[in-house]
Amino acid sequence: MKRILLYSMLVVALSSCERIIDIDPISNVGVGAFYRDYKEANTALTGCYNGMHAPLYNEWMMTELRSDLSLQGVANSSAAPRIEQNELDMFTLNADHLQVYDYWINTYRNIRAVNYLLNNMGVQYIDGDHQIQRNANMTETEWQHIVGEALFIRAYHYFNMVRLFGNIFMVTEPVNPNTSKSKNYDTKEDVYNLIIADLQRSIEVLPAIQYQNIPSDDLGRVTHWASRAMLAKVFLTLDRKNDALSELNEIISKSGHELATSYSDVFSIGNEMNAEILFAVRYKAGGFGLGSPFANLFAPTGSGSAVVNNDGDGLNFPTYEAMSMYYTSHATNKDTRYAANLAIYSPTKPYVKKYVSPIMTRYDAENDFPVLRYADILLMKAEALGYDGPNGESVQLINTVRERAGAVEYDGSSAFSAQFFTYPTTGTNSIDSESRFIDALLNERKLELAFENQRFFDLVRFGKAIETLKQHFENEYPEHYSRIVPAISLEDLKAKVTEQRLLLPIPLREITTNNELELEQNPGY
Repeated sequence: MKRILLYSMLVVALSSCERIIDIDPISNVGVGAFYRDYKEANTALTGCYNGMHAPLYNEWMMTELRSDLSLQGVANSSAAPRIEQNELDMFTLNADHLQVYDYWINTYRNIRAVNYLLNNMGVQYIDGDHQIQRNANMTETEWQHIVGEALFIRAYHYFNMVRLFGNIFMVTEPVNPNTSKSKNYDTKEDVYNLIIADLQRSIEVLPAIQYQNIPSDDLGRVTHWASRAMLAKVFLTLDRKNDALSELNEIISKSGHELATSYSDVFSIGNEMNAEILFAVRYKAGGFGLGSPFANLFAPTGSGSAVVNNDGDGLNFPTYEAMSMYYTSHATNKDTRYAANLAIYSPTKPYVKKYVSPIMTRYDAENDFPVLRYADILLMKAEALGYDGPNGESVQLINTVRERAGAVEYDGSSAFSAQFFTYPTTGTNSIDSESRFIDALLNERKLELAFENQRFFDLVRFGKAIETLKQHFENEYPEHYSRIVPAISLEDLKAKVTEQRLLLPIPLREITTNNELELEQNPGY
């Protein structure tokens, strides 16, 4: 699939994508000039896949940097980009924050590309449901693939946006620049209704093919199972655990997806789109402009070519807590996820390792970025089953993930916290209460999904964001936050984390350029 999909991405990058995702109003281009057949529609869809790269570029700043996993690595830097990252990290940003605007506008650019494609496929979202009027020159199967995949991409973007910004603009049609400025925000409820409808329709039209039977040329495209997995996460976010459980059980029993044998195999560039990956944003090295930037972005500064060619930027700097959260002290009984996720270039320069691979050109790595994988499916099922009170099955699901990472059964002969064990069924280290279960599950998600842009969303969903972040500031203050320029006291820093500021500000430019409506800013900004 990387050969086919990314070849198409290259074609789009060199030719037709500019007319799909260029910021100039699409309504200025004749609608009838596009997508006369499956080949043209598939090229447009490839542009939508390609359009996922731009918001993902700085998504880590909206998620991991605002959690207890990541820091801005040069505390006392006066460089503007570093100051902007400190503002995100410390919840001190304002509505004119450049990185927030970039994420916002790049996401809406790709939503617009998807909307344009769906409109050409005869799909409209009206009054809470999809209205279908097929007018494309292609087979039913071809139409279903285009529509099912496009609906997933739109749902993916809106799911991220509504969790990060709250009430947002819900746009489902190509935008008319003459009327767009009269549109107000939509409620979170309306946006979630769209997300659910898009994913349910995607599930309906995409075939439920087992992973082992997916043609190799199609690996990497959105599947029936990816849409079910995303829908399960949406349902968990909305506290609809039984609905989530139904989706997760379908995936576990019928999809053919499974855990990779070893944790490091999941992220190997020689094993991409393995059976654990339900969906990933794909990259291709080779100087085509389609490579992953994260190897260089996350490699330590001043490392030359010791970690990756052409040095690193030292971003997404692991916290001291992140470096110590894995059990690594024992010679054999240790958590193997540490070596796959993290490494140390020098005592003061740890870095995120999981996206590093050999490269020739800066910001041009091969590594895909996982969005949905089977370990997450198991942990989501544990959440759906055990959140309101643990049971044997929910604990065993956590243990299954731990066992793959190297945990062995606890025999009581040594300190449970000193080595890496599965959770026992009885005794002081068993998960025997709701609070213990939540803590264990949230911790396991932190260990398993580290630096996959999940941690902030998990903390918010579990209702643990404010207390966790305040403790994080306290833990990291002596070595990091005390060195921030201008100085900020620990108490002032902790006071910045409020329920309101868990949401990002609506970009100021979005408000000030809209002269037909008086748009409200998110509270706290």
